[in-house]
Amino acid sequence: MPVIRVTRFQADPADAEQVQVRHAALVSAIRSAHAGLAEARLGRIDDETWVGFWRWDSAADLQAARQAAPGTPAAAAAFSMARDVTAEDIEVVDEL
Repeated sequence: MPVIRVTRFQADPADAEQVQVRHAALVSAIRSAHAGLAEARLGRIDDETWVGFWRWDSAADLQAARQAAPGTPAAAAAFSMARDVTAEDIEVVDEL
């Protein structure tokens, strides 16, 4: 069953371009190392508040990536700009 990982964080408005560049690099690194990342989106609520939406084919795919990603250079670079990070995993139960 698909899972959506929603990550909300704050970043300095002056770093907006780098947030996007580092998010893209993280997505690329995750996709090259792990199966199952079906979709990744990054949105901005206001100048400081960002939300990442990553859709995984399964909870197992997400778990495998979550265990490996924190030690990678791409994850370290991406999260070095983030503060007040929160995340939720949402099990998709219906798609219309």
